[in-house]
Amino acid sequence: MSGNHNHHEHSGDSLVKAARNALVEAGEQWTEMRADVFGALAERERPASAYDLAESVSSLRGKRVAPNSVYRILDLFVRTNLARRVESANAYVANSHPGCQHDCIFLICDSCGQAVHIDDDKLTGALIAAARNAGFADVRPVVELRGICAQCS
Repeated sequence: MSGNHNHHEHSGDSLVKAARNALVEAGEQWTEMRADVFGALAERERPASAYDLAESVSSLRGKRVAPNSVYRILDLFVRTNLARRVESANAYVANSHPGCQHDCIFLICDSCGQAVHIDDDKLTGALIAAARNAGFADVRPVVELRGICAQCS
């Protein structure tokens, strides 16, 4: 593993298309409900909870959508690399490069809640190596750093 990871960042319709393709390639169906949840997640500038997304999708569909249904879809999205879970906030962000497998590092602002995603395969590779040296297998680093973003400082 070397340096930072290069990949194409998607947004808007390109992101939705990349997400749909990645989900189908993973052997899953891109249903209307999954599309609605992904769309609601992708349009957010900050990490969103399942409850936030259930409200958005309920408004879009004109009928109540249960947060449990959204949680199941979000779990699928995390498993298939369409979304990332921000553990410390119990919230989710759309992965802007769903076809690309790697580990992410989140920088989270304690003031405004913004989560910036950065890639550093050298750093996450060192964490994986340390875990393997300690006898762990199938390691996926979850790295979150908290502080104050440039806009808030």
